[in-house]
Amino acid sequence: MELTGDLKEAINTQVTNEIGAAIVYRQLSLDMEALDLPGIASWFKAQADEELTHADKFADHMLDRGVTPLVGQIPAQAGHVDNVLAAFEAALAHEQKVSEQIRNLYRIAQSSGDIDSIPLLNWFIEEQVEEESSVSAIISRVKLIGNDGTGLLRLDEELGARGTEAE
Repeated sequence: MELTGDLKEAINTQVTNEIGAAIVYRQLSLDMEALDLPGIASWFKAQADEELTHADKFADHMLDRGVTPLVGQIPAQAGHVDNVLAAFEAALAHEQKVSEQIRNLYRIAQSSGDIDSIPLLNWFIEEQVEEESSVSAIISRVKLIGNDGTGLLRLDEELGARGTEAE
């Protein structure tokens, strides 16, 4: 079934949104590098890579259904974060925004009767629940750590292990 109408446009927009999310995470990675927290920077960089994979999933869905995606304009970053809590709070706010984008895609798919997109969107809905939960848990830990340098370095080491797990 060819992808058409509002859903086609919305999924195409989501390809751009996911690439934009990768840029958000890459900026957070750079900000953490500037704070000499290579593990947390690595976690954000891995998150950026994951967002590009998400963009590819949406793009592949479009291509499989006879539509060539067109990446739209991606806005510039608003600025830097200067601490770990601000970085993860920005990440959570962004994930919440993406979650709503995915829910909106689901609503459009339902209203247009496009059942071929539902499995893809179900996967993304589950992924977003996991993403928000994961970032929320990190925020709770950062708040417990506060300004304790030892705790922050331990968290940096732990989150930095994410990159080695994928390898």
